[in-house]
Amino acid sequence: MSGAGPSLRVALADDQALVRAGLRALLERLGIQVTFEAEDGQGLLDALQLQPVDVVLSDIRMPGLDGIAALRELREQGDPTPVLLLTTFDESDLMLHAREAGAQGFLLKDAAPEELREAIVRVAAGESLLAPVSTEPVRARYRFHDEAPAHDAFSEREIAILRLLAGGYSNKEIARSLFLAEGTVKNYVSTILDKLGTRDRTRAVLKAITLRVI
Repeated sequence: MSGAGPSLRVALADDQALVRAGLRALLERLGIQVTFEAEDGQGLLDALQLQPVDVVLSDIRMPGLDGIAALRELREQGDPTPVLLLTTFDESDLMLHAREAGAQGFLLKDAAPEELREAIVRVAAGESLLAPVSTEPVRARYRFHDEAPAHDAFSEREIAILRLLAGGYSNKEIARSLFLAEGTVKNYVSTILDKLGTRDRTRAVLKAITLRVI
């Protein structure tokens, strides 16, 4: 398996020592250097003051200062270090908050090694990962309680907006990305929710993934 280059440095933040050990071993096999580990958000922030890295790989749920709170504080300090958050699929509501706080991307904890490597390399290069999760693993282990088909077919624009919703993008960010007025995006989102028969954005994304709309 090809490496990402010896100069790529990553910080690991997770409250479970076994998870950190497993990730460190995996990353080192992929040719990525683990500069330091932290067991909570405060430890991450403290270590970053002394040892800057190229990418932060952090769990969302940690005791004390969690991943989102640490990310928010990092951005308030003016630190632009790319942050890739590790997540489980049932944390989809947190993805929206994390994206607003300044996360560059999300990755499922059981992602394949090559997915992990690619995600780290991409955010280190300044990219944002639009989709918070790979849809295939989601379908394999999650079944939405309402699998009734959508009321109508989706246009290409509606599918594009659904994909951005899946990435945790706000209406304002979607509008900027697609060169639309924010009010127009709100109208599209309302139409999408109606077609899927859902009440909120998160459920719309979950159902769209399950029904293979996106």
